Amino acid sequence: MLTAHYVSSRFGQLHYVECGEGEPVLLLHQTPRSWAEYRDVLPLVGAGHRAIAMDTVGYGASAKPAEDQSIEMFADGVEDLVDGLGLGSFHLVGHHTGGVVAVEVAARLGPRVRSLVLSAVPFITPEMRARAAWRRPVDWVQPKPDGSHLLELWNRRRHFYEPGQEAALNRFMADALRVLERAEDGHIAVRLYPMDERLPKITAPATVVCGQDDHPSMPSFEPLVNALSAKGHIVPGAGVPLPEQRPEEFARLVLAAVAAEATDH
Repeated sequence: MLTAHYVSSRFGQLHYVECGEGEPVLLLHQTPRSWAEYRDVLPLVGAGHRAIAMDTVGYGASAKPAEDQSIEMFADGVEDLVDGLGLGSFHLVGHHTGGVVAVEVAARLGPRVRSLVLSAVPFITPEMRARAAWRRPVDWVQPKPDGSHLLELWNRRRHFYEPGQEAALNRFMADALRVLERAEDGHIAVRLYPMDERLPKITAPATVVCGQDDHPSMPSFEPLVNALSAKGHIVPGAGVPLPEQRPEEFARLVLAAVAAEATDH
């Protein structure tokens, strides 16, 4: 059974949903989503572990501070959550923006992060940071009195989903509309993150995964695998919303990473 909870942080209340018992596995979502991105993954991971999906600071039902968002701020929230839950060590999973946050958390917390799964994570280079201000908005749309911005946002994302996956796209819309005025801030934070400085500080065994049809992320797959000497897995038939499109395969890869860490130690 999935249960929802809150924990106090320096930002206010942080919301998370969990199920299961045992070794904790913490899952971090993409921008501008919420824990709901892992709704179908949690029970699969939670069958043998304590599976936790939090709402990143500024998203979902978590506190929404007024200051500029950054990957470092998101990681502060993750630290507050794991400390508030008394997690001495844990396995860490991140998808898209959540994966960039996971990089920062793993770099900070060292051996407390027992294994690291990075899903469809952009490989941020100094050249990308230099071009950050010139990127077009991904999820922000100008609200209009007739509500036509809702269709604009739907159309902005619908090509990531296959026919029949409208329920998942509805969940995306609900998450995005909840933070519409700042829906782009997380993407900006990603583009400005000094990833090249932080990757060498990661000690956790890493697994890098990506949906074969996730065209924005596939160019980063091999560079990230090489940078972390990681195991790499490409998932056929999946795109940007990999955890929702292929929850069984996603959970299998997470559980394999957890099991491999236990075997190695």
